[in-house]
Amino acid sequence: MLAKSSGMTVEDLSKHLYVHYEDAAVRHAFRVTSGLDSMVLGDEQILGQFREAFKAAVDQGQAGRNLHELAQSALRIGKRVQTDTGIGRHGASVVEVALGSAQAHFGSLAQRHVVIVGSGSMSSLAASVASANGARVTIVGRTAASVHRLAQAVGGSGRQLVDLDEQLRTADVVVSATGATGLLITAEHLRKVLAGMNPNIYFCDLALPHDTDPAIATIPGVHRLDLAGIAELPQARVAGESVTSAEQIVIEATGDFVSRQTSARVEPVVVALRSRAEEVVEAELERLRLRGDNLTEEQFTQIAHAMRRVVATLLHTPTVRMKEFAIDPGGDRYAAALHALFDLDPQAVSALTDPRGPSA
Repeated sequence: MLAKSSGMTVEDLSKHLYVHYEDAAVRHAFRVTSGLDSMVLGDEQILGQFREAFKAAVDQGQAGRNLHELAQSALRIGKRVQTDTGIGRHGASVVEVALGSAQAHFGSLAQRHVVIVGSGSMSSLAASVASANGARVTIVGRTAASVHRLAQAVGGSGRQLVDLDEQLRTADVVVSATGATGLLITAEHLRKVLAGMNPNIYFCDLALPHDTDPAIATIPGVHRLDLAGIAELPQARVAGESVTSAEQIVIEATGDFVSRQTSARVEPVVVALRSRAEEVVEAELERLRLRGDNLTEEQFTQIAHAMRRVVATLLHTPTVRMKEFAIDPGGDRYAAALHALFDLDPQAVSALTDPRGPSA
């Protein structure tokens, strides 16, 4: 599906993708929202990004009931981990760590000229952090309206992408977080822009793929930090106890979620079994009524009540055990056995599991 929509081949895409199945997929979703799968452990921005991604899936009609339940559970677990563990106290965003590194380089960002390339969510955060630290902020981008809106929000100025070279000549820090598919700044071009100057520029390349050529770091006076470099910084790590606590929450939540999902899958079989038993009881009661054994209405009611009670008692243990066994490996065999033993109607079960009916 991705290859068809992107125009790329399956072979090319497969090099850059990974796939998780069943409980591994659930655990991965919970680790993502908890900030355990981030460049910066505990990154508080990830929870919002996950929420936006799920909203996009809903808007495109790609999120069914199971994905909805997974996403809502993942958001709850992410909030719990942020609140109950040290990750919520020590975690920082990629943007904050990057600008913190730039600040350490200069000693302070106050009155430094920070050029932000792009006007998306990461650029907005970078602009806010830089402005809060007293920097002079310039937003550079393609879309004039969004550029000037962001610039106005942080008390900075806005420029078009064609003005980037001019801004680079006066920049102290450059934060780049665009969605461009190619390099915006190459080493060769930057050398020409800075020719005759004695630069001291700190580039924070937060884009994936890169906006800047890694080779720019070979230019005297030019420093470059990308996502891989951020992951290696001490401030990008969180204390081991916090990670252990967060992982334990994720493991337990994954088990609970999978158990609930598995139990929900066998519930239609339980309902179909009880429905089948009710049909048998009603058929026998109808035969008893037709025989006309001079039973009073009260006697007939007592017999019917006794038959239903006996059937309910007999079915109680098998149905409870099936829900318990369902969470074990191969647990679906118990549901299949009930299908065969009690001659359950497959279409009846399908109707219970699919709101569109057995023909869907």
